[in-house]
Amino acid sequence: MKGAAGKKAADALTRAEAERELERLAAEITRHDTLYHRKDAPEISDAEYDALRQRIDAIEARFPDLVRADSPSHKVGAKPAEEFAEVRHQRPMLSLQNAFSEDDVREFFERVRRFLAIPAEDPIEVVAEPKIDGLSASLRYESGVFVQGATRGDGETGEDVTRNLKTLEDVPETLKGRSAPEVLEVRGEVYMARKDFLALNERRKKREEPPFANPRNAAAGSVRQLDPSVTARRPLRFFAYSWGEVSDMQAKTQWDFLQKLKSWGFEVNPRAKLCEGVDDALEFYRSIGEARAKLDYDIDGVVYKVNRLDWQQRLGEVSRAPRWALAHKFPAERAQTVLNAITIQVGRTGTLTPVAELEPVTVGGVVVSRATLHNEDEIGRKDVRVGDTVVIQRAGDVIPQVVEAVKAKRPKNSKPFVFPDHCPECGSLAVRPEGEVARRCTGGLNCPAQAVERLRHFVSRAAFDIEGLGYKHIEAFFADGLLRGPVDIFRLKDRADALREREGWGEQSVANLLDAIETRRKIGLDRFMYALGIRQVGEATARLLAKHYLSLDAWRASMTEAQDAESQAYQDLTSIDGIGPSVANDILAFFAEDHNRDTLDALAQELDVQEFERPAATSPIAGKTVVFTGTLERMTRHEAKARAESLGAKVSGSVSSKTDYVVAGPGAGSKLKNAANLGVAVLTEEEWLALLDGGA
Repeated sequence: MKGAAGKKAADALTRAEAERELERLAAEITRHDTLYHRKDAPEISDAEYDALRQRIDAIEARFPDLVRADSPSHKVGAKPAEEFAEVRHQRPMLSLQNAFSEDDVREFFERVRRFLAIPAEDPIEVVAEPKIDGLSASLRYESGVFVQGATRGDGETGEDVTRNLKTLEDVPETLKGRSAPEVLEVRGEVYMARKDFLALNERRKKREEPPFANPRNAAAGSVRQLDPSVTARRPLRFFAYSWGEVSDMQAKTQWDFLQKLKSWGFEVNPRAKLCEGVDDALEFYRSIGEARAKLDYDIDGVVYKVNRLDWQQRLGEVSRAPRWALAHKFPAERAQTVLNAITIQVGRTGTLTPVAELEPVTVGGVVVSRATLHNEDEIGRKDVRVGDTVVIQRAGDVIPQVVEAVKAKRPKNSKPFVFPDHCPECGSLAVRPEGEVARRCTGGLNCPAQAVERLRHFVSRAAFDIEGLGYKHIEAFFADGLLRGPVDIFRLKDRADALREREGWGEQSVANLLDAIETRRKIGLDRFMYALGIRQVGEATARLLAKHYLSLDAWRASMTEAQDAESQAYQDLTSIDGIGPSVANDILAFFAEDHNRDTLDALAQELDVQEFERPAATSPIAGKTVVFTGTLERMTRHEAKARAESLGAKVSGSVSSKTDYVVAGPGAGSKLKNAANLGVAVLTEEEWLALLDGGA
């Protein structure tokens, strides 16, 4: 059975296929997050991005033990750009779960009802608002005065754009009235009205400057100007709709808070509506959809938020999104164009990815010319051929999704596309293991595409972050034999003369590069682990490993012992919350290779890998493993688990010697017996809540 994207449906995947697909999706989504949130230069449509998110959610739901610690389902946005100072959000700026049909929305209401055990006859009020297609921002006020503005960034840390946001007329310097809390963090969306966007592009054309692709990109790029005077000349606006840190919450409902925002001087979307239930909410969605073309700003859907704030607090959040809110997206726009060519790109892990090169076409005011075709199965399923007229769709960005080929317009001499069985970069055999969708080059480090991409990953921002050693330099150094592996980077000082002889490299530029390399000889353990490029070891997984093993020597020794699946070291590795057998096997496969161990030996001689420092515990259950059993009477099981995880605990489904607490309610069975046999502390629900309150 195939899914809509041309791949096997999640429920038809084998375990091996699911592992490979999750790895591919994690890398692809992370890349697109960076392009969209940090560089304001998206390469895929909203619809295609949402499809990637939906697929990863579906696979993770079927294989929960394969959920990667660095899964995009746990992340929001992208890391802040280095040009701006960082702002740590006191409360995370979360993303939203998406809905694409009325059935999805009805299921959202039912989930809320089940989670909170709301009787069927009781209504669930929601506030519905148009979903503005702009840049999320947070405004901090102290004693009624605007003191700091920040972008969302990665949800935890954003960019300090205070001076830029002060130029917006919709951002009050001081709050109206005297009722505002001492500390008030207002969140909303920076956007550009359509008429202002068109006028701005006309002015840019007259000055022979490139026009912006769409209002969202124009707004995001304007907020991120290093010179606030540039931002001041851009016609930016701001709709407020939520909050972060508040010293005194003066509202009991979402709707009341919107009214407070208006009284304090903020612009709130006038089309926001308090809906009495799911039918009322869906009617609002349909009415906004009909009025969409007449609005003076871009929207890509409707957002529903549970109205009662006490219910919002009980619902909490899951992964990167709150349980009490939902984004109901509009269908994607479509157009037809000609597929001129299918090119093959080779990634860091050797995956061959087909890319559709399209005749440029405007869809909803945006020119698009490229689209990923994912893999050879999708090309075969859709029977997409070079020369075909294809239907594409987008929902606000640059590169569309290829929906289908228009067979009636197919050239008579067209032939099916033959996916290459050899790497276009190095000529090595490209194989497709049984049960997998990706075809990979077998050239390894002998393949310039893989070697260069691995080196590029090694020096990337989240890894060694070596300034001045960009992709073009790595590519050129590799081609000329100056770099073959990571260790060679730290031995470039021995080849300084060869560097100085290169075109464009003088004494000062060589000195700057070597100085930048020297400053990176000291590195944190988690960044070092991430830099190695081990499959499935992203930033979050690397941090988990670093927190567990603390030092490079300890990690290496344990991984050597863990090659025996019956060893205690293997059990320790797979018991780390977030690291299951799949991730563990990829880590152990890395250590099983002689050349990888040799690389680690060589790097250890060149680097000072710092031991990981454990952060101080912030709650009495931080780092503890908890098991719930029996019936809880003061909260649902979902609520109990969510609260425990929010306080830093690990919630497990089984009792073991590593369990710290078993919380037992009426009807507890075998888990309670196991706890008694293992000497694990057993708490009643009241004792559990008292423990939590004692650490508050």
